[in-house]
Parts: sequence; structure tokens; C-alpha cells
Amino acid sequence: MGVTLASDNQESVFERSSSHQSNHEHQFKNDVKKSNMASNDQENPGLGLTVGQEQDTWIYNKNPVGLFENNSEGDEEEEEEETEEWDETDPCRNFHCKRGKVCQADEQEKLSCVCQDPAACPPAKDHEYVCGTDNKTYDGTCQLFGTKCKLEGTKMGHQLHLDYMGSCKYIPPCTDYEVDHFPLRMRDWLKNVLMQLYERDLDRSGFLSDKQRSKVKKIYQNEKRLMAGDHPAELLLHDFEKNYHMYVYPVHWQFSQLDRHPANRLLSHSELAPLRASLVPMEHCITRFFQECDADRNKHVSLKEWCHCFGIKEEDTDENLLF
Repeated sequence: MGVTLASDNQESVFERSSSHQSNHEHQFKNDVKKSNMASNDQENPGLGLTVGQEQDTWIYNKNPVGLFENNSEGDEEEEEEETEEWDETDPCRNFHCKRGKVCQADEQEKLSCVCQDPAACPPAKDHEYVCGTDNKTYDGTCQLFGTKCKLEGTKMGHQLHLDYMGSCKYIPPCTDYEVDHFPLRMRDWLKNVLMQLYERDLDRSGFLSDKQRSKVKKIYQNEKRLMAGDHPAELLLHDFEKNYHMYVYPVHWQFSQLDRHPANRLLSHSELAPLRASLVPMEHCITRFFQECDADRNKHVSLKEWCHCFGIKEEDTDENLLF
């Protein structure tokens, strides 16, 4: 499979009509799950930034810079989630192996983990293709991690990680102008995502907790959001300044959704990876944005740094909003 190139007029995920999101909610949950499994100690069950659309799925895209200087997801430490039906007599049914390996029993039924044969992986659908850090497109995570396992102990194996979901493609560099305007779209989208979750929660609960619902209700009742579409930076900035109070909680909410393993008020590379990887194809400045949010260059983004990146005042940065 060849490497495809990004379109010159690539559309921003934040500029897509928000009405697309409800149509792909189920696909979003599945793809975020895949994204989380690819990062170190990452099992984020919550909803963060939601659905972009390309081939009806989240896709990731190649960015050679990586999130931080040491671009290692630690995916080899992640255990494969058991989703298949197990024979009750199968000794491997409760034996877990890390990604890229499968359980094998010898004649004495002694269990061990061996490398997954990439050729034996189930066929992948188009939206299940993944791009590795070697800039090669693999037919799904099974093939990628099986390949990585086969290369264990080599430099190539050490450097191979899942970079993003979707076929590899070209990502243009992020300019200074673009990264300066990136937070305008992202925080507006964060607010609208919460509004949509609240609306869905009115019909079928489970999207938000009681505390989240109570907080978002106040924003929802005062919402004067912009019509969906491509808005100039000046209009987004004006809306932010005029309705600043409605952006404070959404920014905290997204931080809380990502800060899970561990929940220590710091976002690590692996905690940021699912959000970054999901947005790279359509928002190519996300990597640089996260790098610049890490103001002290300690490879962690604190709540204070996160809020500052989104233009939230220091006096409005509040750990009590992380629920």
C-alpha cells in the first residue's frame, strides 16, 4: 500500500459542521479506544475532543517531529484487551500478553507469550489502517505490533511505534501564524463538544456525570455559540472575549478527560497522545501547540500551562473544576 499525500486544501476538523458528530459517535468511541491502547498506561474511558470525519472515522497522520523530543508511546507495555470469545477449556483464556504478542501453550500447557505472526492477522478495513513511526502504512494494529515484536532487540524494533490511525500521508509544517490562531478554533470546538454532549444527555444519560451536567447546564443556558462553519480568527477572538466565562470549564474538562493514568494534574506524552494523534491529519499544528504548552520543557503539561495555552486567566485556573 502506497503512502498518500494530504490535500492542499485540507479542511480543519474545527471547521466541519458540528452536525457530523452525532452520526459518528459510535465510531468515535471505538477509535478513541484504539488510540488509547497505543499509548503508555493509557485507558482513558472518558470522552475528550470528539469526532472528526474522514472515511467516517478518526484518522491519525504522520508527523516526523513527534509530540516531544523522545517520541515513544511505550506501546510495548500495553496489554491487549481480550475481546474475542474464549473456549472455556482454553488455558490461554485468562492469560494476557502485551500488544504484538499472543498466548501459546506447550505440551505441558505451560503458557508463554510469543510474537504475533503479522501474516496471520485478520483482514483490516480501510479505516483500520495505521501509520507507524517508520512512515509505513500497516493493515491494522495487529500487523504493526506483530512486526514490532518480530524486530524486538533491534534498533528498528526499538524505534517502531504506532504514530496514528489511518494511512500515512504528508503533513505540512505549522507556521507561526497558524499556531498562534490554533487555540481560537480549538477552545471554541471544545465548548461546542460539551454543548452537544449535554444535548444528547438530555435524551439518554451517560455522556456526562452529574457534576459535569450541572456545570455545563449553566453554559448551555447562556450559550450564544457561532453557527457551525469556517469563521475568521477575529470573530472567534471576539466571541471568546465577549463570552469568556463559557470557555473556562470546557478547557478544564478536556484536561480532566486526559489526566487519567496517573491523575496527577500533569499531562504526560502518553496522556496527550490520543488527542494529538486524532487531530494531526486535520489540525497539523496540534503537535507544535502541545510542545509550546510545555513552557518549562519538562515533558509534562501542567494545568496552569494547559489553561494558559487556551488563554484562560491564571486566577480562573482551578483544580476544583477537574471532575
